[in-house]
Formats: sequence, C-alpha cells, structure tokens
Amino acid sequence: MSNRNRDGKQSAREALREQRAREAARAKRKRTAVVAGAVVGVLAVGTGIGLAVANSGSSGGSSSASGSVVPPKGAIGKNSLVIPVGAANAPSTLTIYEDFRCPACDAFEKAFTPTIHQLEDTGQIRTEYHLVTLIDGNLGGTGSLNAANAAACAQDAGRFRAYHDVIYNNQPDERDDKFADKNTLLQLADKVPGLKTPAFTSCVTNGTHDSWVKKSNDDFNASGFNSTPTVLLNGKSIYGGSNNLTPASLTQMVQAANKGKPAGTVTATPPS
Repeated sequence: MSNRNRDGKQSAREALREQRAREAARAKRKRTAVVAGAVVGVLAVGTGIGLAVANSGSSGGSSSASGSVVPPKGAIGKNSLVIPVGAANAPSTLTIYEDFRCPACDAFEKAFTPTIHQLEDTGQIRTEYHLVTLIDGNLGGTGSLNAANAAACAQDAGRFRAYHDVIYNNQPDERDDKFADKNTLLQLADKVPGLKTPAFTSCVTNGTHDSWVKKSNDDFNASGFNSTPTVLLNGKSIYGGSNNLTPASLTQMVQAANKGKPAGTVTATPPS
C-alpha cells in the first residue's frame, strides 16, 4: 500500500471518527433537552400553567411545514425524497445519506467517487442520494441547506452527479459556512458545462427546493440513522463502525451481490 493511499484512508477514518463524536455529543444534548422539557411540563401542570407550556411547545412544528414541497425532476422513492444516479434497472442499489458541509462525507467522496462512478457507468449499481442538513443543525448556518437545494436544482437540469462532485471538490472547512453564500454555489456551477442557465440561477437564488431538502432531513431524523455519511448496499449498512470498507471491497461486494444478474441499462451521463 502506498503512503498516499494509507494517508488517505487514515484521513477518512479520522474525519469519520471526529464527525461521529460531534454527532454523539449533539444527540446527548438533544436527549438532555427532551428530559428537561418533560420535567418542565410536569411542573407546569402542578402550578396550573400546563396549558401555556403546551401551547408554547406546539408552536414549532416540522421544518418542512413552511412552503410547498417541490421535488427535483426525476426524484423517486417515498415522498420523492431520493435523487437517483445510474441505471434504473441496475441489480444493486447503493444508498447514501450525506451533507455537503460534512467533512466525513467529503472524505468518503474523495475515496470512493471514482469507484462509484465506474459501477454506475457499467450498470452495476444505481446510487440513491438522500440530502441531509446535519451540520447546519450542529454548527448553525444554512450552507448544508443551500448546497442541497443547489444540487437539487442541478438535478432539474440533468447534471446532479457532476455538480455534486464539484461541491465536494470545493468543500470549505465545516466551520466556514461558505455555502450559505448562494453566489459561491452559482460560481461553482460554472465548472459544470451547460448548468448555469437562468433557470438554474433562479432555482438557487429563490431556494426552490428548500422545503424539499428540509423534508429530506426530517426523513433522515426519523430513519434511525444518526450520522453522515450513512452508506447502505441493498439496504445493509456497509460503511463506518466495524465496516472497514475500501473501494476494492465495495467493488467485490457489488460483484458478489450481482452474480448471475444482468447489468442495468446505462444512459449517457452529461459531461463533468
């Protein structure tokens, strides 16, 4: 194994560990807040102000409740929350939950993107992307939301895969909410031939798919998964924890799952 490959894998593992530690701390804070809220509710009932507390607690609602939900073109799955890449009839499905501000997601993409593209382009897998705004929740800001909306706008234009890769290739430090600036996302679109049209610019500027992204994040929160990236092959988690996934082992797993099955019908992918 070359030093470069070894360093890359170590960096990916370290980024994943750091991300999971942050998310565990966030989950602990959330549990503490829930317990504290329950105690306040009990005390409020005892002092005759339970109704006021109940009204206060019900004022928030789901983040996806505001605005109409507009899925991007070609979105699939329950409530059209999935962006598919690759042959619709591919024998295996790779499911990825990820956040464009997430450093562990970036490490995963840097290590696995060429392999994923090769498997998509030979009809071996269809990749299903679920866009998440976990870092916005952890650190504040809107970069995860804005980048996911822009990626959905690229899906409208049939250029999701290329723009998805450009975003990760230009990901800032997670503490630098650079993607909150929509002009940054529009400038990155110049790197994808044919993407930056008036329709795309309007979609990014107006946040056309913001409510859809929020609904996708709500779905992630209800899924039982609690970190990004979450990666599944045919419904089974294969990345993180005790799963020492590598590009080579991913290819082997897909080949084993696809044994005896025909490859999917591949259509041309817009140039990146």
